[in-house]
Amino acid sequence: MPRIQILLIPWCALMGALLAASLCGPPVLAEREAPPAGDPAGRPAYPWLAGAAGDPIRLRFPVPPGYARVPEPPGSFGEWLRGLPLLPGCPPVHLFDGREKADQSAHAAVVRMDVGGRDLQQCADAVIRLRAEYLFSRDCESSVAFHLTDGSVARWSDWSAGLRPALRGRRLEWRRDAAPKGGHAAFREYLDAVFTWAGTASLARDLLPEEDPGRISAGDVFLHPGSPGHAVIVVDAAEDARGQRIFLLAQGYMPAQEIHLLKAPGSPLDPWYVVRPSASLLTPEWTFGWNELRRFRSADCP
Repeated sequence: MPRIQILLIPWCALMGALLAASLCGPPVLAEREAPPAGDPAGRPAYPWLAGAAGDPIRLRFPVPPGYARVPEPPGSFGEWLRGLPLLPGCPPVHLFDGREKADQSAHAAVVRMDVGGRDLQQCADAVIRLRAEYLFSRDCESSVAFHLTDGSVARWSDWSAGLRPALRGRRLEWRRDAAPKGGHAAFREYLDAVFTWAGTASLARDLLPEEDPGRISAGDVFLHPGSPGHAVIVVDAAEDARGQRIFLLAQGYMPAQEIHLLKAPGSPLDPWYVVRPSASLLTPEWTFGWNELRRFRSADCP
């Protein structure tokens, strides 16, 4: 347990943490640490951030007594997710148009990430956004590619080369229709195009089944394809000496809204979920089967 130096904690900050706890969960007073490094060339780990990063998931949510985090290799998607920066305390979840989400009872924290100004970044899109931003930060841009609902594949390498999608009948055709353009601003434009044409059904083509929930790890996805469908992503995982795993979940939802960490209804370790394949996985806004657990394919990263 981290040693707390009371004299270094301003009274207002302490009271703010306690107030946030009454709304979302237990306060965690811990030393700040630097976020994971990005790619070896110096690209930032979380390239959408314009200012301070904020507390990462791994510091805001310590593992319960008797558990230890599942090891993640340096530079891995799981390590990157654990470092996702969070907004201070537990603010309301906001929609793409600035309004507050109607139901504010589902979340334990809010990720410090823009949602865009259109109703695009919903549930499957939030999973895509996180995976894509990770690959971009690690200079794995050749691996940034996602299936769309018509069966075609949207590749960042095509978009940055000036290709754009155009609907022809029921299929999208990619034609050179813009000047080549790189950088994160162009990357966000690409992602908005993916969000426009992707969904839970197309995301299923980018994932592989994970048949053993006992091996659940950060980066895994619970996916129910369909209309309606839903997707949530595992952002951290831990286990005890017997190998019993627990995990944290994050989601986007409809309408497009800020990505947030979910509370765990009925879990004695809330917001940590416990792997219990004998029962359904109950989240605040969707119920999944354990057979809906998926995992991204390995990426070709330097």
